[in-house]
Amino acid sequence: MPVTLKDIATACNVSFSTVSKALKNSPEISQKTIEAVNKKAMELGYHPNAAAIALRTNRSYDIGVIFEDITGSGLQHQYFARIFDSINESANKAGYDITFLSNVGKRNYLAQAKYRGCDGIIIVNCSFRRTDVKELLESGIPICTLDRNLKDAHPSVMSDNSDGFRSLMEFILGRGHKRIAFVHGEATDVTRMRLSVFRSMLKKYGLELPKEYIVAATYHLPETTRQATLELLKLSDRPTCIIYPDDFSALGGIDALFKSGVTPGKDISIAGYDGIFLSKIITPRLTTWEQNSPEIGRQLVMQLLSSIEYPESFSPASIKVSGRLVEGESVVDLNK
Repeated sequence: MPVTLKDIATACNVSFSTVSKALKNSPEISQKTIEAVNKKAMELGYHPNAAAIALRTNRSYDIGVIFEDITGSGLQHQYFARIFDSINESANKAGYDITFLSNVGKRNYLAQAKYRGCDGIIIVNCSFRRTDVKELLESGIPICTLDRNLKDAHPSVMSDNSDGFRSLMEFILGRGHKRIAFVHGEATDVTRMRLSVFRSMLKKYGLELPKEYIVAATYHLPETTRQATLELLKLSDRPTCIIYPDDFSALGGIDALFKSGVTPGKDISIAGYDGIFLSKIITPRLTTWEQNSPEIGRQLVMQLLSSIEYPESFSPASIKVSGRLVEGESVVDLNK
């Protein structure tokens, strides 16, 4: 049988009303009584009813999370897994739960959010062009987005791709590479940012960019980077370094290189992005940019909670989170 307020009142020898007010930290109750009631409630294993709390406070203390994964690797992918862990931990510390929302079935995102009574929503990844997503963004529900700046409409958290990709390029160019290829992910704001930095850095160093050196692939999908690598290897003047869209998809490129008799870190240089654990244990160790996933997750929650709890004074902003360069053995120093 679940423990009730009446059980706690009997155990503490106080009234039902006193227990109710004590659990709400009411100023009408002394601090000593509040502590005694809360201690006894914990000992008895009392858990407040979520529906009752929602009815009393008009809040569910539930945050919806949207993540559309076209490759099927999302929740198992370390970069996203670490963000989700951080979101969950940060939300729990603030007294909130998280619920993953889906657009599969009769209810779209907005209908699900209303059905579950979500206080706010974190969008990690989705197509912002769809009608149902636009409807959600215009619904008035507090929302925080990852790597999507919606200007003054909603707060956002941006992994600093400009700084990250620039640092990665500086490292590669500093090691004497002039023929650098970029296998990029699908068309997103992140991809466009990286492509812009890629081109500007080559221009800064006075280097020409053959159009064949930019090849499209898909984030976190090694099959696509394997094919892209094979295309680059067919070139008569093939690149001395290949940058992949992320560490996980770099595995497809590494596989293609070895099967073609080309040794990464020796015959050709490669680099990734994300800094997942896998990049540290493969041979050669991958040169990459490690994104600060825990801080990204924490900031997503903090920005969302600020808009939920202080709607009158909160002003949407875009928060940038930087990472760090990890120098592996996969980029050969041509200056030596």
